[in-house]
Amino acid sequence: MNAMMSTLRINLDRLGRWADETVFSVDAARTKAYAAATNDDHPRHASGELAPPIFACVPMAEALSLAMDALVAREDRRWGLHASQDMHLHRPLVPGMVLHTRAAAIGVQPRASGAAVVIKSESRDAGGTLVNEQYGTIFFRLRFDGQAAGREPPDHRMPPEVKGTEPLITVTYRIDDDQTFRYADASGDRNPLHLSDEFARSVGLPGIVVHGMLTMALTGRAVIATVCGDDPARLRRLAVRFARPVLPGQEIATRIRAAGRRDARAVYVYDTLNPAGKQVVQDGLAEVDA
Repeated sequence: MNAMMSTLRINLDRLGRWADETVFSVDAARTKAYAAATNDDHPRHASGELAPPIFACVPMAEALSLAMDALVAREDRRWGLHASQDMHLHRPLVPGMVLHTRAAAIGVQPRASGAAVVIKSESRDAGGTLVNEQYGTIFFRLRFDGQAAGREPPDHRMPPEVKGTEPLITVTYRIDDDQTFRYADASGDRNPLHLSDEFARSVGLPGIVVHGMLTMALTGRAVIATVCGDDPARLRRLAVRFARPVLPGQEIATRIRAAGRRDARAVYVYDTLNPAGKQVVQDGLAEVDA
């Protein structure tokens, strides 16, 4: 099937309207499983004391799905690819925390080969305190005949003056051959793009591709180990744009650069390369408490 022969159906009346709230209890067994699935051996994550920062995508997943169900026709969802994620981490997640999450589509942006849909989510604890905010962009490789509506996510493009500078450090991790299956079990993200060669090829991919949030988790590990003083609680924002698919078995190298300060936080930018030297993550941004 040629995706561009079909037209993306979007219910623009749902823009800016929150979907139903979801409730998620943070459990130590679940956070430890997530750490293991991302090869994260940080003692505070492996012990279950703290959830890895990118675990915040797990409580958000059901709310995001509800927002997408109200916006995009279900049969069109198979053509969606995770294009970017921006996580604002106000408090670390700890076992015993109960999160109330809501999500809403806030923007639709036409592109030359499809359309990008922006979803915002908010997670609060049982007392109503904001724990994290996230902006996710899903790109649909279907013709879209509509116009831009709503708003774009916050900007996190790498400043031009920083792009050509020497990295502070480069951190390399290997994606295990079975890691998409382990990550699916730990995260609950069982999209067949990450589990079935046959399905992935049916939508024009070379085969199973790595979850975007698994790739992001590995870049977060690199940031925590190098510029957070190995303290995950200091990471306050992590944002990426997924440039091309990562494949099981590949090594990815994250190059981190300093980019000054923003208020009381140190700012770092990064990109991540595959073995061919091609960017798989662009416009990586990390904000770290001093």
